[in-house]
Amino acid sequence: MQESTSGAVRGKQGKQGVQRVAVVGTGVIGASWVAYFLAQGLDVSATDPMPGAEEKLRQAVARHWPSLEVLGLAPGASLDRLRFSAQLEEALADADFVQENGPEREDLKIDLFRRMDAVLPADVVLASSSSGLLMSKVQAACRHPGRVVLGHPFNPPHLIPLVEVIGGEQSSPEAVQAALDFYTAIGKKAIHVRKEVKGHIANRLQAALWREAFHLVEQGVASTEDIDTAIAYGPGLRWALMGPYLNLHMSGGEGGIQHMLDHLGPPIESWWADLGTPAITDALKARIRAGVEEQMAGKTSAAIAAERDQLLVQLLAAKGRAKVIP
Repeated sequence: MQESTSGAVRGKQGKQGVQRVAVVGTGVIGASWVAYFLAQGLDVSATDPMPGAEEKLRQAVARHWPSLEVLGLAPGASLDRLRFSAQLEEALADADFVQENGPEREDLKIDLFRRMDAVLPADVVLASSSSGLLMSKVQAACRHPGRVVLGHPFNPPHLIPLVEVIGGEQSSPEAVQAALDFYTAIGKKAIHVRKEVKGHIANRLQAALWREAFHLVEQGVASTEDIDTAIAYGPGLRWALMGPYLNLHMSGGEGGIQHMLDHLGPPIESWWADLGTPAITDALKARIRAGVEEQMAGKTSAAIAAERDQLLVQLLAAKGRAKVIP
């Protein structure tokens, strides 16, 4: 990352330096971000060119609000602090921080960031929610590329605390730190991804699991329901409390992580060597689709999402009371 050439960056002091957030793109991720920012007592200016975007956004925020009320609203939090404009430049006026959630197309992102960069003061951080694009390419057309960073949330952002912050080749250390400070100040678990890689950290870890989940179905080892049960009622329960390294450490007993590495290292390497590399063929798609449709019999996605969110709220509340587990 290059040294900053644009002076001080807003947000370096955390939330205090940001009072109005512009949310660009109000689909599933953008709407979730809007709800979260409002719940943190911030003013939010949202924009999306799609017809009916404002109505859909306000409906989504209203759906998310009860969960956020249970988790606890910040002083001054109000749905009335949301304003909407279909015009990008109008929505960006007076913004102290930008959270972009546009389509995952590199050409569109480059043009969108060029437009935002052209009208905003050079000290306003421009953060993208992109799940896979590299900021080095997205920032290329900006006059002030140093303030462009990635602020990738985990879905749904209004409930899941993780945010991955990554700078591109031209991002300034000040902008990266400002983003980290801001997200942390509003209650997120922000981590600094130190190198640009496709999929960042969390999606790469997910992709590794998905690969073997697809392989096991392809080979007829298990059904989609078996695999979901194995994760949801096995390691997934522990992973919700601690990550893979602390879990390994705890599994090592008194010897901790060193004992695990010494004694289970060879078996783990043998499992790695046996993992599959499936291709997502039409036949595999059909098998997975049939399995999931069987799992969904008598259920709706809306009902599952509602119950998922209730359980997430309860889990987050419990984790918030933890004294030792990070």
